[in-house]
Amino acid sequence: MPKRPTDVWREHVAEEAAAVAAGTLDPECAYSTELFPVSLLTVTDDVLAAFEADVAALGGSPADDDVLGVVERVVLELNRVNEAHDGAAYETDERELLCAYIDDTLVAAGVDVEALTERQGLGRHEITDRWREW
Repeated sequence: MPKRPTDVWREHVAEEAAAVAAGTLDPECAYSTELFPVSLLTVTDDVLAAFEADVAALGGSPADDDVLGVVERVVLELNRVNEAHDGAAYETDERELLCAYIDDTLVAAGVDVEALTERQGLGRHEITDRWREW
């Protein structure tokens, strides 16, 4: 299973906290805890766990509509999380990590994302675009 973006974000928070504690980073320059509050990390983890379960339930050779349904559900849930955090939960770097995670999780489950997106008339990295507001 690919590494969750929330794990990456937690690592940033921990690294910053360590740097502040060591005196190598001015506390006023530490921003990770503001970007990644525990509430955001927790709810995003919940959404990603549900996505992982949905992907696992797809089975061996899922239909395009089934895969796209799973993608739609995770993107809509992430939209809700973003909205609950004043539309600012996921900035550019976070968006890229989330999209890559969705793609990588599908690939790890055996989904040929390239072929799926081609059949749908989409570019390789446009699988979330139809529903994504973040």
